[in-house]
Amino acid sequence: MTGLPVLNAGDGMHEHPSQALLDLRTMLTRLGLDPTSSSETTLKGVTVVITGDIRHSRVARSNAMLLPRLGARVILCGPEPLLPEEALGLHPAVEIERNFDRALSQANVAMMLRIQKERLAGLSLDLAAYIEHYQLTESRLAAHAPSALVMHPGPMIRGLEIQGEVADGPNSAIEDQVRHGLAVRSALLVRALGASA
Repeated sequence: MTGLPVLNAGDGMHEHPSQALLDLRTMLTRLGLDPTSSSETTLKGVTVVITGDIRHSRVARSNAMLLPRLGARVILCGPEPLLPEEALGLHPAVEIERNFDRALSQANVAMMLRIQKERLAGLSLDLAAYIEHYQLTESRLAAHAPSALVMHPGPMIRGLEIQGEVADGPNSAIEDQVRHGLAVRSALLVRALGASA
């Protein structure tokens, strides 16, 4: 034991706790909730739909473990190769929905994930079909969740999981996520090193 602090800045395909914290702060501020306090009911009534390569996503895992503890309903969405049924084990309150339009129609927050092409070897995934059924487009957002907050942890592949117009549109909180990431990770370093703010 060295007594040195350890911060998990992203653990392979397992967890990414600092990303979940900055995502939470982004949701709280954009949804008009108090970002300075949290409880089991902070996100009560908020449905977060996480769509994409959940099989390989440490971001999805961390958010699926954190957000239900604060009262959020979390729906994981994607085709079976990218979203195995075992994902239900992340938290008892997590749900799986294969139909993106149906999931999106329930969303207050739509979090899109990058399709990790480098990890698709051996998986049966038709990218053209994925784009048709799971890409977040302007028309899909307008039809099913016109007021939903759009998030993406990055890096994003415009034209695959998300249309560029949505990423840059009025619903997007992606730039806010980047700003909150700087603040949250700075705070974590200050706390870990015992420095005064």
